[in-house]
Amino acid sequence: MVGRLRAAGCVFAEDEARLLLAEAADPDRLRDMVERRAGGLPLEHVLGWAEFGSLRIAVDPGVFVPRRRSEFLLGVAVALAEPGALVVDLCCGSGALGVALAAAVDGVELHAADLDPAAVVCARRNVLPIGGQVHHGDLFTPLPDRLRGRVAVLAANVPYVPSDSVALLPPEARDHEARMALDGGPDGLDVLRRVAAEARDWLTPGGALVFETGEAQAARAVEIVRAGGLEPRLATDEELYATVVVGTRPLN
Repeated sequence: MVGRLRAAGCVFAEDEARLLLAEAADPDRLRDMVERRAGGLPLEHVLGWAEFGSLRIAVDPGVFVPRRRSEFLLGVAVALAEPGALVVDLCCGSGALGVALAAAVDGVELHAADLDPAAVVCARRNVLPIGGQVHHGDLFTPLPDRLRGRVAVLAANVPYVPSDSVALLPPEARDHEARMALDGGPDGLDVLRRVAAEARDWLTPGGALVFETGEAQAARAVEIVRAGGLEPRLATDEELYATVVVGTRPLN
């Protein structure tokens, strides 16, 4: 099994083999899982889950796999959220970010939203059991109007890969995740512009928009946030190679 995975280019073949072995119900299932992984399917899609924020998050085929570097985004969001906060996980994918935040902060009211129907189905498997709600639609459109002006933390894991660079992504992402979860338009910032244009209306005074972006896009992302009437700041983690922008709604 390890040899088959290694031959297919799996760098951590031994670790992956252990995970597959633990997940497989019988030898036939194990062989099938190994072949699907060797064929290029992301390990998380083969297992049916991903580890994020020390939690096991269900991840269905075709759904964006939460990245380890996004645990920095999670940490920034957790630091912003007080007990009982109203939190929105926009472009939620599997709902990993919102679920992990809710696990770290007591009493959070969690709402998640995504345009991809497959992501919504997956997110509901993760979000509903903890008492949150998942909405299907484009950005803010499906959110209940009662949330307007009340959101304390708006975590928006927007796609930020420039359209011309999607083809350069690893095949696991390029071929097996929804393009809408990756493609951020010509400069990678199109979806962010739409989010930043409306975020202030949904945030409570002192509430914050928080999102991940590329290092090369950070300066432009900060200006987009400022143009939306929010006070931006930048946070980085060199170890995780993560860049996060926080945009806070002024108190007055």
